[in-house]
Amino acid sequence: MTRSLLLLSLLPATAAFAQATTLDINGAQFKPLPVAVPQPITQDDNARRVAPEFDEGMLFDLGACGLFQVLDRKSYLADAKEGITTSAINFTNWANVGADLLVKTQLSLDGDTLRGDLRLFTVGTGREELKLSESHTAKEPRRLAHKLADALYKHFTKETGPFLTHLAWVKKNGAGKDVYLSDWDGKNAVTVASGGINLLPALTPDGAVAFTSYRKGKPDLWVARPGGEAKVLVAQGRMATGISYSADGRRIAYSLADGESSQIWTAAGDGSGAKQITNTPYFINTSPSWSPDGKRLAFVSNRGGTPQIYLMGADGSDVKRLTFQGNYNQTPDWSPRGDLIAFTARDERNAFDLFTIDVTSGKVNRLTQDQGNNEEPSFSPNGRLIVFTSTRSGGVPTMFVMTFDGNNQVQLPAGGGSFSTPVWGK
Repeated sequence: MTRSLLLLSLLPATAAFAQATTLDINGAQFKPLPVAVPQPITQDDNARRVAPEFDEGMLFDLGACGLFQVLDRKSYLADAKEGITTSAINFTNWANVGADLLVKTQLSLDGDTLRGDLRLFTVGTGREELKLSESHTAKEPRRLAHKLADALYKHFTKETGPFLTHLAWVKKNGAGKDVYLSDWDGKNAVTVASGGINLLPALTPDGAVAFTSYRKGKPDLWVARPGGEAKVLVAQGRMATGISYSADGRRIAYSLADGESSQIWTAAGDGSGAKQITNTPYFINTSPSWSPDGKRLAFVSNRGGTPQIYLMGADGSDVKRLTFQGNYNQTPDWSPRGDLIAFTARDERNAFDLFTIDVTSGKVNRLTQDQGNNEEPSFSPNGRLIVFTSTRSGGVPTMFVMTFDGNNQVQLPAGGGSFSTPVWGK
């Protein structure tokens, strides 16, 4: 599937939109759709209590995904008590603030269950385009917002949205580093590995987290679930890092240090049947990333003199150099869509920035520039977004998200601290 995937049919407010039944989100003419998202209507006091957290999640999801331009609520003209049905809405008020779309939500609480109702309208026609309801535990109102936002995203793109997915990441804790698992926006984080040095997490297809840990003195690969006991996955007496899972979870790839060099190994998902697939003494091979079909690996090697991105077959055959621009390219991540690899590069000013390279054409696209150091990109499961770390907000690395082409760069609301190596999974 190419990146020219088109969005769904929508009866837009303007004549220009009305002439087209689809919108190409990758085209040069695409602009995020102006959408008004008023505060949720609440049916009772208990619903009002959790509404701010729900509202915060909904606004962040819609604003960060790149499809929508969420209009400033200070500009709204409509009565705050306006209902969510067509007959209750004065669409002229919404048109006058520049909204093409209107998203209305309503919350009600029944025991421990929070229900959210969502209505999507085309402002210019006053037509209801989508009507849906979702429920979730009242303890997690933000999760309910993710459910509704995901359904809205799928309505427009016909693709599974990113809002119910998860991130794994590392946060500095004193002299140590801990691994966490969170929602896609960095919220609701739970500890996976703490104490000592824990690095470079990777999410398994079934929701566990693998990582490198020094807990036994030497860096081995471990796997754990939040609240569960960590188990050794790879322990060969050498530094094991950079684990990557194939899309089906049946195979892993990782790097093992061997004296002054390091080599790429593959194994079954449980660590058995390990096999070395690179053999370049005195050179470093690291950071493997599987292609979506599991037939190839991208990796970093300095065999040509400087760290560059290479491709090879899953058995180590047919090695080809992919990047030729720049003298320090690292941390490749292969898009689930198969066409792009995102990576970190150091420029002539010794600043780190993010790029993508088209696997077929070799075309390079710069995603970040002149905003601190930007590193460690990871694609969302649908390939539409990239999470990364950046020092642009005060010098300490924090997590950001952007569209795959570098637009709409937004900081995740994960709280304070020093973050590293975020990785996206289902």
